Amino acid sequence: MQRIKSMLNSKHFKRFAPLAVVIIVALVTFTTCLPRAEPESENPDPATINEKPPVSDPTAEQGREPPTLPEPKPEPEPEPGYIWTYNPLTGLPTDTDISNNRPLAIMVNNAPEAQPQHGISMADVIYEILVEGGRTRMMALYQDVSDVGIIGSIRSSRLYYVDIVQGYDAIYIFAGGSPEAYTALSNRNITRLDGVAGHADIYYRDSNRRSSLGFEHSLMTTGERIMRWLPTYDFRLTHEPGYERALTFTEDGTPQSGSPASEFAVRFSSGKSTTFSYEADDALYYLGQFNRAYRDGNDETQLAFTNVLILKTSVSQIAGDREGRIRVATTGSGAGYFACGGEYTEITWSRAENTSQFEYKLNDGSDLVFGQGKTYICIIPNNVEIDFT
Repeated sequence: MQRIKSMLNSKHFKRFAPLAVVIIVALVTFTTCLPRAEPESENPDPATINEKPPVSDPTAEQGREPPTLPEPKPEPEPEPGYIWTYNPLTGLPTDTDISNNRPLAIMVNNAPEAQPQHGISMADVIYEILVEGGRTRMMALYQDVSDVGIIGSIRSSRLYYVDIVQGYDAIYIFAGGSPEAYTALSNRNITRLDGVAGHADIYYRDSNRRSSLGFEHSLMTTGERIMRWLPTYDFRLTHEPGYERALTFTEDGTPQSGSPASEFAVRFSSGKSTTFSYEADDALYYLGQFNRAYRDGNDETQLAFTNVLILKTSVSQIAGDREGRIRVATTGSGAGYFACGGEYTEITWSRAENTSQFEYKLNDGSDLVFGQGKTYICIIPNNVEIDFT
């Protein structure tokens, strides 16, 4: 302590005392200006936890307008999703969209002496109906014939087939016809390719059939010929806008609460029956006629169908017709059966007029839903009974 007092009273300290005071004041000022470390809060304010410090705009500080940013580029339109296309006669998916094409309705000979038929197994829908003499004739409907190959032999039209063609808005392929059929074809302006009157370019005579089966059983066509010539004709190839189809399909069309239908026969006359035998492995009905398997002459494929319809209607002979031709009612309503998946159920059919499509109802009034696949339709007289087993 005595030493400090001595130093303060020395002449050297008194000489530099003002300077020392200045230095001490400066140090105290500098120390008090330093930032103090705040203790970390145990409970920070939630509103400030994720708060980011404000970002200054350097251009604003310099008194300049901020640069104009380029307009953002619009997001590209997403690629359209896959559009499911289907065959409206079968409900099955297709690689290309053929759903609005007008189907082709082709008259196919079924006389015993004209067998085998060709291209018949690839039809989407087949109608089998009586003609004169207790025989039947087929009308085969195709949504696409491009891969069918040979089709035939081609035979003549009847009025009730014209009626059905009109309901499908189909292009009709046949060779000749009854007087009633020709009258209806002309009056109703049906799109037709007649092998007897006017469109011989899509037909040809098979020389082997001509020599072995006879001239009337030798008229043939092919899917390739039809596809080549169709665009050259002066008629529309697609349905008009607003065209609606009456049929609906599901993956499994087996009737609910149905009865067994593994084997049955449809008897058209004393000389003609068509048999149906169900195979569970592929859920198809395999057909037989003339006491043997019903096979396609192109590749020996046995005809097989997912759905079988049996429609009962009024069938009568035309008075005074020298050929014994018949009338078959295709409008009005009637009873019938539907078989699919090895079972059958009773149905009713109706059709308001010749331009209408067939409509089918179950006994409870609901619409019949078909299994996805091909359909075979038998139209028979009202008094014919069917035994299902």
